[in-house]
Amino acid sequence: MSRSGKNPNEKLKTSKGRTASSTRWLQRQLNDPYVKQAKADGYRSRAAYKLAELDDRFGLIKSAKRVVDLGVAPGGWSQIVRQRSPKAGVVGIDLLPTDPIEGVILFEMDFMDDEAPAALEAALDGPPDLVLSDMAANTVGHKATDHLRTMGLVEAAVDFAITTLEPGGAFVAKVFAGGTDGDLLAILKRNFSSVKHAKPPASRKDSSEWYVIAQGFKGRP
Repeated sequence: MSRSGKNPNEKLKTSKGRTASSTRWLQRQLNDPYVKQAKADGYRSRAAYKLAELDDRFGLIKSAKRVVDLGVAPGGWSQIVRQRSPKAGVVGIDLLPTDPIEGVILFEMDFMDDEAPAALEAALDGPPDLVLSDMAANTVGHKATDHLRTMGLVEAAVDFAITTLEPGGAFVAKVFAGGTDGDLLAILKRNFSSVKHAKPPASRKDSSEWYVIAQGFKGRP
């Protein structure tokens, strides 16, 4: 037993309508210290700590004035941005609905829609200096397919970043299978002065997710 009197390995009561995989997911959520801390700190998801840890390491947010949050739902990343750079303009987009966040303009639409990039740009008073992407495609259970689907979103996010970012700006995106593929990495290295991969402590050890952090956007010719 812990000092709080709760069993640190709290078990779920089985339910006839619950699959084995959903039971494992709920068990992991119950015992995840980041999930519990997020509730205590008022963050909408444990993912908030991933961005906070990346920011602690790479200094992404403090000087940001205009931020785009791709895959914003449920809003944990935008909460961190608002907390660490209260005067920054923030715009987020997601297919899923996102409850309002003070100081954040939200779009419930598909980032892959032709109208989405222009809508995001129009919502900011000038070019973004930080583009964040925590987007991931819905999984189908086939690792190669899931990777390709998510990398398609990453490619779209990279294209948006290098088309809209202010010189000196930064780009952060979730990638899988240990990093960014070669072609995409080459594009980032051509357009940014620094490109690194990181796995923040809040990212589960058994997850294949990593983040690519590109800083010092060189600007368009």
